[in-house]
Amino acid sequence: MAADNQAFVPEPTAEQQRVLDRIAKQRERIRARRIARAQSVALAQSAQQASSEEPFALRAAAFAKQHPAAVAALVGVALVAGPRRLVRWVGLAMPLVTRLRPFLARRA
Repeated sequence: MAADNQAFVPEPTAEQQRVLDRIAKQRERIRARRIARAQSVALAQSAQQASSEEPFALRAAAFAKQHPAAVAALVGVALVAGPRRLVRWVGLAMPLVTRLRPFLARRA
């Protein structure tokens, strides 16, 4: 049956073959562009994820880039609270964070 179908398909003319070749090249370019885009997206995502070995400043900067609304809210709360309250809150929170740090590092 396959041989019967091939008998009915005429050979493309030279002009038709040029069009078919252009279509094939275009499909290959699109395929290559899609692969390159997927690779660049994967590379960008891996670069955005902060590892636990990086310094705190780099992790904080990465967090600020990923969550600008949360950082703006924190800055707003800090401005409303004032410096005296911030120092008091940090004085309470820092000992807790330093005690929990080994447990948090194990989970990551």
